[in-house]
Amino acid sequence: MSKPTGEMLRQIQQLIQQASFEQAEEQARELLAQQLPPAVMQELYYLLAVSQRYRGAPDEAQQTLKRLLQLNPEHARALQEQGYLAQARGDNFAAAQAFYRATRCNPALLSSWKALLALYQQAGQKQAMELAQQHISALEQLPPPLLGASDLMYDGKLMQAEQLCRQFLLQHKHHIEAMCLLAEIGVRLKIYDDAEFLLESCVELAPEHISARTQYLTLLLRTGKYAKAEQQARWLLERQPDNSAHKISLAAALVGLGENEQGIALYQSVLDKLSQPADVYLQLGHAQKAIGEFDAAVTSYQKAYQHRQDFGDAYWSLANTKTYRFSEQEVHNMQARAGDEQTPVDDKIHFYFALGKAFEDQKDYQNAFEYYASGNQLKQQQSGYEPDKTTQMVDAQIKHCTAELFEKRGQLGATNPDPIFILGLPRAGSTLLEQILASHSKVDGTMELHNILGLAMRLRGRNASQAPAYPANLWEIKDEYFARFGEQFIDNTRSYRGNAPFFIDKMPNNFLHIGLIKLILPNAKIIDARRHPMACCFSGFKQLFGEGQDFSYSLEAMGGYYKDYVRLMEHWNRVLPGQILQVQHEELLQDTEGQIRRMLDFCNLPFESGCLEFYRTKRSIKTPSSEQVRQPVNKRAAQQWRHFEPYLQPLKEALGEELLAQYRRYEQL
Repeated sequence: MSKPTGEMLRQIQQLIQQASFEQAEEQARELLAQQLPPAVMQELYYLLAVSQRYRGAPDEAQQTLKRLLQLNPEHARALQEQGYLAQARGDNFAAAQAFYRATRCNPALLSSWKALLALYQQAGQKQAMELAQQHISALEQLPPPLLGASDLMYDGKLMQAEQLCRQFLLQHKHHIEAMCLLAEIGVRLKIYDDAEFLLESCVELAPEHISARTQYLTLLLRTGKYAKAEQQARWLLERQPDNSAHKISLAAALVGLGENEQGIALYQSVLDKLSQPADVYLQLGHAQKAIGEFDAAVTSYQKAYQHRQDFGDAYWSLANTKTYRFSEQEVHNMQARAGDEQTPVDDKIHFYFALGKAFEDQKDYQNAFEYYASGNQLKQQQSGYEPDKTTQMVDAQIKHCTAELFEKRGQLGATNPDPIFILGLPRAGSTLLEQILASHSKVDGTMELHNILGLAMRLRGRNASQAPAYPANLWEIKDEYFARFGEQFIDNTRSYRGNAPFFIDKMPNNFLHIGLIKLILPNAKIIDARRHPMACCFSGFKQLFGEGQDFSYSLEAMGGYYKDYVRLMEHWNRVLPGQILQVQHEELLQDTEGQIRRMLDFCNLPFESGCLEFYRTKRSIKTPSSEQVRQPVNKRAAQQWRHFEPYLQPLKEALGEELLAQYRRYEQL
């Protein structure tokens, strides 16, 4: 937001406080006529609606809120305003719904909780009253700066929330609630290392603080640090042996560590003890799917949506098996829920993507694309992805990671030859390459590890007012740090491995950091999983990712990202000649054995016939392609994008004819 715009917003707020409503609304409309960032537009619509309500124009306020919620369906204060409007017209049921939705979007919205409490008291809903009172008490016990920081965090104003929280901690150094809140802000900013350090410190400072330890456990699970997570879950269960939430967390840790049977049994042991077991059925299904128990996974996903009718993730998880076919009744249920205003946005997104898959299976490609596009549009609104930032990151890598850098500093890292990095774009065939190599007796498959991304984030620095320190600082950091970073990577990933001498890290986004990888682990092998740009990009567009692939929710952004990826890979191949093996997915489909032998030779591994029968290998696979790589190689999916070609012109234009021409020979499979 520019300074003049910020001043105008403050002036509009002052005019509303002074009851100068017409003047406030006139200024708001003048600003709304300009091209402004989405966050500013939302703030203006909100102020306009508040002014209209105070002025006694509820219909105008309702129309303004409608426009605002089209921009951001989870704008908590807009929902709160809808609650006030419903109260004014005497519709307590609609008011309660609106205030409840507001608290789901922003649990720190004290005004909505208080309004809910009054409505629940009028209706005599004792259980709901108790829940609302608990939230009110918890919020009122927070120091005002922390309540304000919580409110800002849930509103998506993360930098402001972080600043307020840090200011409070300067005066209250070891305030556990403040440290926990700052950690949660860090998680939302995806600064996981800082968040982990804060929560680890909380646990050391206040060992019996159950909430802080539970938050620490949740973060460890999120970042895939399952060995540490298991320790924390067992500690909590020693103190609270009947706590189902701790058992569920332990189950997740065990599944993450490959102890699938124990984890599945633990999930199953708590199902009968829960009043709402939908989430556990979902996690159970994921665990069953990962080890190839397809029918059991389907049953678990179906039970999840049976227990919660608007559970979009349960339906999407069925679609994400890639082989499940929805019944007519399931399609009808999804359409009804997707069209319901009361359905939470996250669930709507899941429904849209699942419906896209359902109609694609029916060969109704127009409807399928429309549902995929609707899901992507909502997801893009949530993510706020900025393509220019990716381009700037790629530019920085090309500028600073030169051939001279590797000549001067390329032999300082840890000499371990253990890691094999498979990287590229998601949906490019990396899971298939991992399954092939993990079928070799000397190679362990693991998962998409976050370690390199975390190291890169640490090296970037935290000063938002300055340019990122990384990758320019690769020229400056002390020589001994490179080996230390490499050894830390080997040590920190050991819990994901078996006893084989080599292991795979298949985090696709690592392509951005090949320079860092080769500096800290010069003997690591790197395989670039490449796929035809139209096939790869459209497969990503119709895939709802867990996190980390925000570029994939727009055809234009996807095309731009692919071009940046190709541009950076060309740079890595120039400055690190012969150190990266590109495996083209379409060539693997045409000459499977030849490409497998080529990969094994590159990794200095002897040929083993088991790599040809990779689909027989029993291992846990947690990516969307898990069912596909349990089948022999086939070409069925290679040209699926052709069915949607009439709708993909924005993607073609973003990729450009020059790039597409390089891959045309792969379009005749």
